[in-house]
Amino acid sequence: MDTGALRLDATWVDYSLVALYFLFVLGIGWAARSKVSSSIDFFLSGRSLPAWVTGLAFISANLGAVEIVGHSANGVVYGFETMHYFWIGAVPAMVFLGIVMMPFYYGSKVRSVPEFMLKRFGPAAHLVNAISFAVAQLLIAGVNLLLLAKVVNALLGWPLWITLVIAAVIVLSYITLGGLSAAIYNEVLQFFVIIAALLPLTVIGLHTVGGWSGLKEKVDAPSHFHTWPGTEISGFEHPVVSIIGLVFGLGFVLSFGYWTTNFVEVQRSMAADSMSAARKTPIIGAFPKMFIPFLVVIPGMVAGATVTPIMDETAKPNDAILYLMRDLLPNGLLGVAIAGLLAAFMAGMAANISAFNTVMSYDIWQTYVQKNKPDSYYTSFGRLATVAATIIAIFTALIAANFGNVMDYLQTLFGFFNAPLFATFILGMFWKRMTPHAGWSGLVSGTLAAIIYWVIATFGGTDISFFNLPGQGTAFVAASIAFVVDIIVSIAVSMFTTPKPDHELVGFVKSVTPKEHLVDETEASLPWYQRTVPLGVLCMVMVIILNVIFA
Repeated sequence: MDTGALRLDATWVDYSLVALYFLFVLGIGWAARSKVSSSIDFFLSGRSLPAWVTGLAFISANLGAVEIVGHSANGVVYGFETMHYFWIGAVPAMVFLGIVMMPFYYGSKVRSVPEFMLKRFGPAAHLVNAISFAVAQLLIAGVNLLLLAKVVNALLGWPLWITLVIAAVIVLSYITLGGLSAAIYNEVLQFFVIIAALLPLTVIGLHTVGGWSGLKEKVDAPSHFHTWPGTEISGFEHPVVSIIGLVFGLGFVLSFGYWTTNFVEVQRSMAADSMSAARKTPIIGAFPKMFIPFLVVIPGMVAGATVTPIMDETAKPNDAILYLMRDLLPNGLLGVAIAGLLAAFMAGMAANISAFNTVMSYDIWQTYVQKNKPDSYYTSFGRLATVAATIIAIFTALIAANFGNVMDYLQTLFGFFNAPLFATFILGMFWKRMTPHAGWSGLVSGTLAAIIYWVIATFGGTDISFFNLPGQGTAFVAASIAFVVDIIVSIAVSMFTTPKPDHELVGFVKSVTPKEHLVDETEASLPWYQRTVPLGVLCMVMVIILNVIFA
């Protein structure tokens, strides 16, 4: 393959397709603008969207840098072991969110995940969660922006800083115009554009290497075609320890921490028009989620076996998908693929920014700075927060540029922020004795424990194997430490502090919340394929079958 500079040889046909896509994106933003008459419209789409829209938006919001670039890079390095991020590290948690946790979020009528923390644990835990979430979204938005800029750079050859600014302005335009509705409807469009980009790339890539058998011949690593025991990606040499690390560190702590407490995702469910639609939202998203890795991991494996700059390590795994597009796609399809990548990174960044502006406006500004302003004031502040977040993301993109594999960067962030948050949530929802003091002290302790472990592992220079794990084992261990420390500290502090009275916990703790608060009675009259629990069970059966087939 050609080893030249990473430039996509686009023609007027490709540029026209990309331009047409951007017209649709901005048009949706402009159309959604007329629907914004209150802050709830701007931040939560007026809680008016059907389940199929929020379900596709739920998965599209996650189809950003992590899915496309991070997991294609993992496909180069680990092959099918990457499937764990989907089949173990996503689908079970998405089903759990829909069946168990969304009734609390939606039924309590909170406007954000941090606001749930405020009502369950009080101001200290709320402020810790709101600030840590806001910081995390700015860092993660930078990843999506960086990769969005890389596509534009490969297309036009402009300097990185110029493409960062242009990419940021495009995303900023439609979120500022139409708020969450613009982001969600664009995410539905982006879902189909992304699939239209990845499917031809996968098919042509497999055809180029001689099909599945040809790929096995060219990828000289048998472990790349099996998911279990996953020793390469877990970093643990012993197969049993590797399985435990994947199931607990990735499948439970990191996965449940991300999918059940991350407001970027939960916000899409909160925008649904009923309790039933809110609960089905993540489960609807879980069905495409289990098949998307085939369209991401296989191209990464093909690139690792055929693209010279990747094979001889003169290029980073993050660039695998762009090199494959350059080498395999004819004009026209190249334009669709470019639009698909742009759509993916814009969807990811827009999700981060729209969640950030909600938390910044409701949970920080309105709660602690300006409490009793007119509703229009908070909508205007949300637009200003969107502008500020986009500008900051330009600088956080430069931080992400220092990581060869963005999954290493993102899993580290999730371990710091999401793992301890999940521990606090799950304990607080099912143990009414947990106190407000335990809420904030557990969060802070868990986060600090994960950061201390990561600093020692990254900069300590120690020879202890526990701090020198290959693959992404360090992220799994950091998340597990954060979770365990949070639980221990929360229980200990609860033993010596006073819990809230039961009547203040209704809607937030299962044991004191009447059943009718947590279910949508209208679901009983629907056919099974429109009910939350049967859909969730079907989803889990399918993902178990996939694990068995590719074990």
